[in-house]
Amino acid sequence: MPPYYVFPHGMLDPWFQRAPGRRLKAVRNWCYWKLAEQKVIHRAEALFFTSAGEMQLAQNTFHPYHPKRQVIVGLGVSQPPPYKQRMTDAFAQKCQGLRGRPYYLFLSRIDPKKGLDNLIQAYGSIYRQQLKTERPPPYLVIAGPGLETDYGKKMIDLADGTCPPDSVLWPGMLTGDAKWGALYNAEAFVLPSHQENFGIAVVEALTCGTPVLISKQINIWREIQEDNAGLVGDDTLVGAQQLFRRWESLSPKTKAIMKRAAQYCFSNRFEIGRAAQNLTMTIQELTSKSPVRSISL
Repeated sequence: MPPYYVFPHGMLDPWFQRAPGRRLKAVRNWCYWKLAEQKVIHRAEALFFTSAGEMQLAQNTFHPYHPKRQVIVGLGVSQPPPYKQRMTDAFAQKCQGLRGRPYYLFLSRIDPKKGLDNLIQAYGSIYRQQLKTERPPPYLVIAGPGLETDYGKKMIDLADGTCPPDSVLWPGMLTGDAKWGALYNAEAFVLPSHQENFGIAVVEALTCGTPVLISKQINIWREIQEDNAGLVGDDTLVGAQQLFRRWESLSPKTKAIMKRAAQYCFSNRFEIGRAAQNLTMTIQELTSKSPVRSISL
């Protein structure tokens, strides 16, 4: 058998075996591991991971687990298109009702895994009283596919019952100029997800210089925290509340510094050319039997 490498992209994350509602799938996965998958993993020349967090979590999912090598090769996204006024206009057209107010942006699937119920309740509990002050709260823009699902309808009802009137906006899925307009102009990107191997949308926010408020269940949270590119908390209601409170406590100067840090974090860690170079170099070194290096991510 020729040598091969495995890039699991989060599929060895223990969340998939432990999450409520996935018990039958967890049994299926365990059977598949015993019958076939462990052989694929153990015979591979190396396992490639997108982050240190992903590699650490993979140790605790299936047993026995003894890969020959584990290498962090990273992952990345392309540079965003340069900002143009048409992006703001396109987003305003899709998300009518902003009226020039600042907003938090959730940009992802409307799905239970994303922690959206905690986000909505946290936003409501923090900002409900702020309507009585001179400074109105930022809006919460929840963009993504899935509004027509039962869960999506439940989240709309939750927002109607817990948040200030007309403070949560639902533009649906955003693409093209509208998506980039939303990312460039957001006060902060929010994603209190229960599990994300990498978080492409998180990194796209960084490319636009937008700080991110995320949970520790997003595997690149350590890199975000080290670079001061955002705030990190637990994937709970209390954790989401703390993220909002901590952001509100920051001075305008500190928020501006964090915006610059967000762009630095992307350029230094998650730019696609850098990730591709690291993957290519790793494969070349493995093929030549040289000691494997890995760019620090």
